[in-house]
Amino acid sequence: MRLKILDRYLIKNFLITYVFVAFVIVLIICMIDYTEKVDDFLDKKAPLKEIVIDYYFNLIPYWINYISPLMVFIATVFFTSRIAARTEIVAMLSSGISFGRMLLPYMLGASVLGLLTFLQVGWVLPLANKIRNNFEKTYVKSEFYFSGRNVHITIAPDVYAYLESYNTSSKTGNKFTMETVKGNTLVQKFSADKIVWQPKKGKWTLQNYQIRTLDSLGEKIKTGVEIDTTINLFPRDFESDYNLFETFTLPELNAYIDLLKSRGADGLEVYLIEKYIRFTQPFAILILTAIGVIVSARKSRKGVGWQIALGFMLAFIYILFFLLSKGVAEAGTINTLLAVWLPNIIFSFIGLILYKTLPR
Repeated sequence: MRLKILDRYLIKNFLITYVFVAFVIVLIICMIDYTEKVDDFLDKKAPLKEIVIDYYFNLIPYWINYISPLMVFIATVFFTSRIAARTEIVAMLSSGISFGRMLLPYMLGASVLGLLTFLQVGWVLPLANKIRNNFEKTYVKSEFYFSGRNVHITIAPDVYAYLESYNTSSKTGNKFTMETVKGNTLVQKFSADKIVWQPKKGKWTLQNYQIRTLDSLGEKIKTGVEIDTTINLFPRDFESDYNLFETFTLPELNAYIDLLKSRGADGLEVYLIEKYIRFTQPFAILILTAIGVIVSARKSRKGVGWQIALGFMLAFIYILFFLLSKGVAEAGTINTLLAVWLPNIIFSFIGLILYKTLPR
């Protein structure tokens, strides 16, 4: 489809308004964030270069992405209400252009933003989040120490590991046991006094180990001083998981979800929610753009301010629905996929109702 002058005019001004709204809102967020964290920066003597480059240069795209559906909605209402107040929309419709045809360039612009958002959250933003999170853990958060005692972990179906304690700095565990259980029968028990991670080998070294194997013929015991082994257990399992889900690219997130499923571990919902949200955001941009055009395309006697206020009110309602559905998903009350998609489903119906009932 060849874009006409009117299409280019609407797309250009829609995107310019979005950039302006995004710049203003993110600038306010960064100022608030700086006032909250400036004492931490000073106390821990964070270098200015790292504050600007490692933290804020990576915080800005994070917030732009996080609130992009709402910024698109506000930008749509702001721009459309302005051209409606100047009777430009009346002129468009009077010339024979249908409302659906006028909506098309908005949806094309929203599709571009949705595609960029999906690429960002899937592959680009996680790399920026790693740098930002490392900065926060160094200069904002307290130093992390793994304080767990007598830790039990399912590392594979029918395979269970136990550690009396673990030291994150030396990557060393004490009193390690790994048991393989088939049904109610113990098949193998692997125990060691210490378990030490070898980063170059990507393996664990077990010290003063004993392997006890049981079968129908009896029991076999093997002992030794040291042995290297690969286990479905890694040092990151004992490190700080502060916003860990934000640092995974989409393929890495899928792999980590599969790992948690194989272990039968708790906390799976957090990573499923993150995965599903990455797919819902582009659709949220399209839905909210359409609603924004519908509610602001009329020239209102109450003025542009009323239409912008209405836009903010609908944005607040969307945030409320999003937070409620996310909380329900984390609690496991209903299906995670349904809970994450619920705001988009509800607002799709709201958009259809507004399209059918509001005079345009």
